Amino acid sequence: MKKSALTLVMAASISFAACGVESGQTDNANAGNDGENNANDMNNDVSDTNDDENNEAETAEVEHEWQLGWNSGLDGDSKGEAAKAFAEYVEAESNGRIEIEFFPNETYATSPEMIDAVQVGALDMALPGANELAGLIPEYAALSLPFLTEGFEEAHAVLDGPVGDDLKALGRDAGFETLNDVEIGFAQITNDVRPIEVPEDIEGLSIRSPNDVSLIETFNALGASVSTMAYTELYSGLSQGVIDGQFNPMLSIYDQNMHEVQDYLAVTNHTYYYSYFIMNADLFDTLDEELQDIVREGSVHARDAARDFIGGEEEAALERAEDEFEVVTYPDLEPFQEVVLPVYDEVADVMGEEIIQSMQDFLDDYRGE
Repeated sequence: MKKSALTLVMAASISFAACGVESGQTDNANAGNDGENNANDMNNDVSDTNDDENNEAETAEVEHEWQLGWNSGLDGDSKGEAAKAFAEYVEAESNGRIEIEFFPNETYATSPEMIDAVQVGALDMALPGANELAGLIPEYAALSLPFLTEGFEEAHAVLDGPVGDDLKALGRDAGFETLNDVEIGFAQITNDVRPIEVPEDIEGLSIRSPNDVSLIETFNALGASVSTMAYTELYSGLSQGVIDGQFNPMLSIYDQNMHEVQDYLAVTNHTYYYSYFIMNADLFDTLDEELQDIVREGSVHARDAARDFIGGEEEAALERAEDEFEVVTYPDLEPFQEVVLPVYDEVADVMGEEIIQSMQDFLDDYRGE
């Protein structure tokens, strides 16, 4: 009906214009005014059509309401920044077909429980540490090997290259769609017993570690007594003296206020921490191709947001540490590297020699470029 109306209006305009040419200037001016009015009417019709289409897009029915959980904060935390970037992108690009509900700080369940929940479909999405997932996918602990990478650029190169692609593909065997990595940073050691300058300073300390064989064996090699308490229990464990210390990236240390109950910080950068953005595989498979592409691209935005956040905050966090801790040390790392070197052989049977060799070969080639 609208198309027919527009055709009639245009025909009338042509007719009026023709009469104006034959009748002289006065009629021509009136015809011009009529033409302008008709043009305005047509523009209004088009505007109304666009408004209707925009209203339809704005009021698109929500088809998917997903829950996303993780074990740290929403603000001032790389996982929180990743979650916000992901939600903003997928909600906008899907025209409201997707909505995301956040459950930070283990408000849904503990991190291991969230992994189980995503696996069986009780929780839609989560951001667990790669080392936490290693119980299901042992290869995910490989990048935790002590002193494997020398800085963020190398870690990113591993995860963004063919080795990283192979790691993500392994999620399918565990019931996940492993979408992308989410950076947390390089770990530093804190304790409230003594400053750490040499490997022997760690001997006898009770240190919390994630339940990751490479990290547990690293601190066993350094002579520590290792505990695997939950991340969200760290503050109480440290404040009550249940453990002497822990290791985490600086922003995670501040996220859980560990600096309030620890006197000594050693900057060691001994392991790279990252999480994986995981989604229940069956849920992902039910999405149409357009939404799958949106989810994948959303995870890229999440990865980049986390890296940008860490890159922008890491240096400031280390500067802040000089005021927050009684003593900050920067040990010579070579003696530490020598002590933990046997860890590579000790964990090879658990995570597989192939993934360790793949990472080492990749890094050798990368450093030689």
